[in-house]
Amino acid sequence: MNKVSNKLATLMLATVLGATSLPFAAQHASAAAVPLSAQEIQQAVNELSQLRIMQGYQDHSMGIHNQITRAELAKMVALTFGLQGKAEKLPSFADANQNAWYYKYAAELVGQDIMEAPGGNFDPRGTVTDAELVQVVSKALKRDAKSVNYWMERFYSANNNATRGEVAFLLKTAHKAIPSPDAKITSVHALNAITLIVTVDAPLTAENEVFAKAKEDFVFNDGLTLTNLPRLKTGSTNTYIVPTSVQKPGTTYTLTYRGQKAGTFVGNATKLDMTEARQVSYDTFEVESLQENGVVDYGYVISAYSAGRGASAFVLDDNNQADGQTYQIISSGQARQVTITPAGGQPIVAKYVPFTQSTDGKQEPKFRLPEGQVLTPGVTYTVTSDWAAIANSTFVAKEIAPLEITEAEALSENSISVTVSEDPGDELFSGRSVELTSADGQKLLATYKYSSRKGAVGVFDLAQDGKLAEGTTYTVTPVGDWAGKSQAELTVE
Repeated sequence: MNKVSNKLATLMLATVLGATSLPFAAQHASAAAVPLSAQEIQQAVNELSQLRIMQGYQDHSMGIHNQITRAELAKMVALTFGLQGKAEKLPSFADANQNAWYYKYAAELVGQDIMEAPGGNFDPRGTVTDAELVQVVSKALKRDAKSVNYWMERFYSANNNATRGEVAFLLKTAHKAIPSPDAKITSVHALNAITLIVTVDAPLTAENEVFAKAKEDFVFNDGLTLTNLPRLKTGSTNTYIVPTSVQKPGTTYTLTYRGQKAGTFVGNATKLDMTEARQVSYDTFEVESLQENGVVDYGYVISAYSAGRGASAFVLDDNNQADGQTYQIISSGQARQVTITPAGGQPIVAKYVPFTQSTDGKQEPKFRLPEGQVLTPGVTYTVTSDWAAIANSTFVAKEIAPLEITEAEALSENSISVTVSEDPGDELFSGRSVELTSADGQKLLATYKYSSRKGAVGVFDLAQDGKLAEGTTYTVTPVGDWAGKSQAELTVE
């Protein structure tokens, strides 16, 4: 039975039995496998009532089965997330009296672009679809829509109108996801050799998530370090994926957070299952992993990247499962390295190429040889790692010609675009630089701007506050061999 016919049948049954005779989920049909129970709704209502977020009607009922109005939603959202007094400018509405009980809440939310008022009409008695509810709550909480959608999955249907009880259930969950500057760690365990799962009693603030600050706050013994900022899992209110340097198996580590002992864990020996190592340029190779093998890059399962990953993003539950599959998580590639050894030669340490871990819809972090070193055609190389187990770890290097710079153009006084002979793919501009030389011998250095590539064109920013001089023609050449001996001329108008 489809959702519409299911709901009609429910309403007919309600007419016979009376609405109060039906369980809550039956009165508001949904596609969820486990419908909300009346007890769960009542618990949420009680909690919001105690917080003075939700109030009943004059007849003392809470109206949990009533479709929520935009006016009611505005008040509940404003109070849940403490949004009063935060709008820079309050709008006025053509269809609402300024003395109305809901007016100040509606004005705040519209003023903060959390709710809309097309043509200056707020429509206070209008209903709210589940899809609209997702957008309102995600904007109010400044959280990804996929997480909010996950919190609603047990009753969500895009075109259904949300009820007061359902909104109470959602806001009870979302209230737990409000960041706190006083957050404390409640549990920590090692998921694999480079990844921790850390739960806090409330999410960290944006300031406390910044890498420089987080590195001060997260302190370990025995040389273990934080290698990038903690990332909140999609769908979780307060659980983080935390990247570390490689743990020593069996070592007991103590995590001190902001000067206070936060917990202990044992170093994990689990290496991530990688599928294959292969060459991608004359000095760069990649190591592949596959989701069908139960390995996922953290970019697909963290809140911060959810919108950018689109349909590829998904939610892992508390057991790191989705659709019955348990996943290993590759945390940040920042500061990672592997060893590559030529047959009959000495091992070489290759470092991760930033922003190549999971791009173009693939899980293939790139690693580059030290400056000036290249892969020798015909030689067999073996890649090893203390954090990854690579099933097919060898490849025979091929002759891969470097790219050629074909065009350069000034974008601003401190930024240029560089076009190469073909699309380098997967951010292989990353870490590259060019030199600009004027006719009188003045030189400027420009470095690739991460993630700026569009096809064969990448943006390069001038280093050390360099500026292009008007009326000057520059010769643009690669630094190193990444684009051979090619060059292009650039004239600043």
